[in-house]
Amino acid sequence: MIARAIKRYERVSPRKVKMILDIIRGKGIMEARALLQFHPSRSKIPILKTMNSAVANFKSNVGTIRVDDSELYVKEATVDAGPALKRWRPGFRGTADMIRRRTCHIKVIVDSYKPIEKKGG
Repeated sequence: MIARAIKRYERVSPRKVKMILDIIRGKGIMEARALLQFHPSRSKIPILKTMNSAVANFKSNVGTIRVDDSELYVKEATVDAGPALKRWRPGFRGTADMIRRRTCHIKVIVDSYKPIEKKGG
């Protein structure tokens, strides 16, 4: 059983987020949280929130079975480019230069090391 969480339209460049997602992909949840906690980048905050949301979704989907965070790992972590916000600033000799404020969509999928069957309805 897997659970996923998606954070859309985050105001961080996808390139910056991808560097961090490559670090936590395939790691256990406890190890991934520790790696994110001490990472110097500001981009770690939306990734950590998305990962915590995926863990909460997993625990909610399982229902009455108690699942510890040490039994879960990051199965998949991807980032896609979102729409870019276009801003203008004065340029050389009266021209206008475009600034692109990039956005991204962060997707985290969490799975359990051992198979868990959903109980109840």
